[in-house]
Amino acid sequence: MFSSVSAGRIAPMTTPSSPKRDPRDLPNIDDLVVGVLGGTGEQGRGLAYRLAVAGQKVIIGSRSADRAASAAAELGAGVRGADNATCAAESDIVIIAVPWEGHRDLLLSLTGELAGKIVVDCVNPMGFDKQGAFVLDVEEGSAAQQAAAVLPDSTVTAAFHHVSAVLLLDPNVESLDTDIMVLGDKREATDAVQALASRIPGMRGVYAGRLRNARQVEGLTANLISTNRRYKAHAGLRVTDV
Repeated sequence: MFSSVSAGRIAPMTTPSSPKRDPRDLPNIDDLVVGVLGGTGEQGRGLAYRLAVAGQKVIIGSRSADRAASAAAELGAGVRGADNATCAAESDIVIIAVPWEGHRDLLLSLTGELAGKIVVDCVNPMGFDKQGAFVLDVEEGSAAQQAAAVLPDSTVTAAFHHVSAVLLLDPNVESLDTDIMVLGDKREATDAVQALASRIPGMRGVYAGRLRNARQVEGLTANLISTNRRYKAHAGLRVTDV
């Protein structure tokens, strides 16, 4: 029920008198450019690769433009590489896939470039010790809420926390059997991110609540790491009856 995408914005066709639309009715995002900050890391490269193969225009960002260009060339599929500021400025949707330790500083350095953009935070604040992975406390509540606090002029969502980088990067894996939990406070933004996730074969974007509930979604990654270590697997999630 969306008419078009213009200048990075999704224009809804609904009006106050329009019938309630089906939550499975997602916008066409074919023309949106997706930037991936942290695009030279495994998770970022994997998401960039899958989205580009699915036909999305993708730019990966890094502190070093040369490093980003080299990683983009290795991925192929039409992926471009650029420094972080250029990646953010030239994209409509920007995925944040950087290590937790550098999360706040990176976002603070790009508040201008990310203004007006849909930001998708997939960072999991975790630590590791002899007992395995555990969730770190975040002052704002979650990485996504920290991003929202740092980026008041952006529309922040949370998604892509539970998908295996190993599977994303394996060209022999044709379909990823997993759902992507998408959180956010603006319907147009979460719909766009659901549509983005659903472009990848086997993957489905599922709305999972407002941004204040991102902490438990981010934290569930620690449980999946434990599952994967025990069963030597790359487990994801499926939401039933939706």
